[in-house]
Amino acid sequence: MTASAPAPVTIVTGAGSGIGRATAAQLVATGHRVALVGRTIRKLLATAESIRTAASNAELEVVEADIGEPSTVSMVVPRVMAAFGRIDHLVNAAGIAPMAPIEATDLALLERVFAVNTFGPALLIAAAWPELRRHGGCLVNVSTLGTSDPFAGFFAYAASKSALDSLTRSVAREGRSAKIRAYSVNPGAVETPLLRSNFPERVIPHEKTLAPEAIAAVILECIEGTRPEPSGACIALPSPA
Repeated sequence: MTASAPAPVTIVTGAGSGIGRATAAQLVATGHRVALVGRTIRKLLATAESIRTAASNAELEVVEADIGEPSTVSMVVPRVMAAFGRIDHLVNAAGIAPMAPIEATDLALLERVFAVNTFGPALLIAAAWPELRRHGGCLVNVSTLGTSDPFAGFFAYAASKSALDSLTRSVAREGRSAKIRAYSVNPGAVETPLLRSNFPERVIPHEKTLAPEAIAAVILECIEGTRPEPSGACIALPSPA
């Protein structure tokens, strides 16, 4: 009798709320072991509690790490390997989106936005690369529709996510021989705390937003290999009209 394959292990950054939390929940529901990564331990523990309420046998590892700080990013992969012994997939859902007009953009803003939205994901991909190669894993970067249709005030944000899309394409090309797949998921307005930190409901009504769970479902399809788009694709998900 052959031993059954071990449950896949997926790292989800930004797991404390929004798309990251919804993605972690759906992954657990389909049999993944999940590392919940984020900068606020209280939110991560709330995510873990919510998931365990729905699935008491959930295998979770909580990793407090600010994706914008290289010193904490560097300890994510060792923590996950110590907990689970493997890494199959990576979902970069952490991000920041400070609004600022072009004339108010300075070096400090650019450095922080790119640190969280581009450099941190790139460093995490590089650290997880040996494991992704070993298991033919999948990378999903959570980007934005703003990379092709930027909204006023998101000069730095849209540029940082455009760079993230480029990372996706590079991973798809360089990882092809190891059967690594990579996708960017590029939604419009999603009903998350990040959205509401910039836009009240009178500006973007709830009915004109996407649910985090809908984005998580697309991410899960990417990981499971059921999306029609090829590896390297940026999957546009417009908000409801």
